[in-house]
This record gives sequence, structure tokens and C-alpha cells, in this order.
Amino acid sequence: MSSICKMDCCHQCDRQKDCGGCTKTDGHPFGGRCVAAECIKQEGIEAFFRLKDSLIAEINSLGIPYLQVNDLELLNGFFVNLEYTLPNGQLVKFLKDNNVYLGNQIEIPKSDRCYGLVADEQYLLVCEYGCEGADPEIVLYKKIG
Repeated sequence: MSSICKMDCCHQCDRQKDCGGCTKTDGHPFGGRCVAAECIKQEGIEAFFRLKDSLIAEINSLGIPYLQVNDLELLNGFFVNLEYTLPNGQLVKFLKDNNVYLGNQIEIPKSDRCYGLVADEQYLLVCEYGCEGADPEIVLYKKIG
């Protein structure tokens, strides 16, 4: 199964049958939207690489200890859409389960926690969490641009 971005994420996805595939759904897997497919369809593959590069530069310039990233991968929303507890006790999710985002996971040295990075062309979310996404905490959530 081919994909619009040619990144072969369809072959790596264990929910391919639920999705329908990138090409077949015209970049709307699971009925949502894919940041890569949308960018490529509107402006071409080079624009997508520029988006990735600009997000990497923005993440690396945040000044968060141990947070440096070299690449961003395409990640399914249902996998990275963690539930956060706000100071008032309310539980919230900031992403959409049916979208595909750019992101990565960075291990924090000498810690059992990781940074999780998730972005699209509008928002950047940096969080910290334990094993398998346990006890997630928002480090940064911001509008891009």
C-alpha cells in the first residue's frame, strides 16, 4: 500500500484495516487528517520537509533540558493523544485520535521519564511522561506561527 508522503507508514501501522490507507482515503486516515498528506497535497513534498525542519528547529530552540530532536516521525493520534489532569482536576486531551501528527519521544537521561513531542502546522505540544505514557504532564502547548 503506498502513501502520499512515500514514508511507508501504512506498512508500519497495525491498524491499517481500520484506516483504509493513505492513498485510498486521499490522506484522511481513520476519517481524520494527516499533516504530511495535507501539506504535500497543498504545497508539495519540499514544503513538507521545510515544515519538519522548522518544527525541529523550534523544538531545539525551546531551551528545555535534554530536549534535542533530530527527526520527527508520523504518529497516529490514538497513540499519542494522552489525557492530562489540569490544576482544577479536569481531565483533557489536546489532540484528535483520528489525525496523524509529527512527533518523537526523547528519553530524559538518568530518569524513568520521557519527553513526548507532537506537532502539526498549527500547534506544538511537549509533554513528559512515565512508562507507556503514565502520569503525563504538559511541559509546553503553543500555537505555531
